[in-house]
Amino acid sequence: MKDTETNLQKYIQQNSLSMRKGLIEYCVMQICSGKPVYVGEIVTKLKDTDLIVVEGTLYPLLSRLASEKLVSYEWKESKTGPPRKYYKLTVDGHGVLEAYNSQWKELKKAVDGIIKGVKK
Repeated sequence: MKDTETNLQKYIQQNSLSMRKGLIEYCVMQICSGKPVYVGEIVTKLKDTDLIVVEGTLYPLLSRLASEKLVSYEWKESKTGPPRKYYKLTVDGHGVLEAYNSQWKELKKAVDGIIKGVKK
């Protein structure tokens, strides 16, 4: 019985992690769609919504988004330490985010419909 519980807990953790990873890019792009932000601000906004992420996981994502020309960045001096990289969406990034927003609305509607249908 204990082995079954442990296996189920692992299964839940792995799938929860996969679901969260799939949404992180979308959420990061959403955060970068406003004013330019640095990684610390992105982490704070994700943590504020319980999407806990460490800085080290964001750098590869932001690097990939930059290489795809979906975000751009500029270095700015900081009053409290070394210069910081500030990220913002590019025109192409805004286009991709608009498509993601449409996809998200469709997925949310579909999943909400399934949940409501099952609860009846």
